[in-house]
Amino acid sequence: MKNQKGFTLIELLIVVAIIGIIAAIAIPSLLRARVSANESATIGDIRTVISAQAAYQSANGGWYDNTLTCLTAPMVGCIPNYPTNSPTFLDSQLTALLAKSGYSRSFLGGATPTGRNTALSSPTSVTSYVYWATPTSGGQTGVRGFAGDASGLLCFSPDGVLAATTGSIGLDTASAATCSVLQ
Repeated sequence: MKNQKGFTLIELLIVVAIIGIIAAIAIPSLLRARVSANESATIGDIRTVISAQAAYQSANGGWYDNTLTCLTAPMVGCIPNYPTNSPTFLDSQLTALLAKSGYSRSFLGGATPTGRNTALSSPTSVTSYVYWATPTSGGQTGVRGFAGDASGLLCFSPDGVLAATTGSIGLDTASAATCSVLQ
């Protein structure tokens, strides 16, 4: 009589079934965690853009800029007489408007200001702006759409489409809905 060691087919099937059940429970939780992380990163990016535009506005004679590249170095042709060795206002990755953290990015500047002092302000100065982020793959990379504008508020849409802005700046091009402010 041989002394056989090993597992029976039934024991192996039970182990595979247990692993399958654990995976079925864990995978949706991991997907929700990834969506949550993508949304948090995107919210942080929009807040960074709002802060960068506010700092730029202070240095640009009270106006925002229609060109996000003016918020990065070198700022040649942007703010007149601005030192070339000054720190940047915004990271170049955000100004590129490439998809990041599962979200597509877009930017729209408002009206050109009247009475702009050309000795102090960029030729691409604007009175307002909107920065949007929408999921590249709804439900998988993100659920909500986000927008930040010159009012400093961060708005969201629960369905991932372009979020409405405050409308106070005349750029509510996303929808007729009011801004759902992110708390």
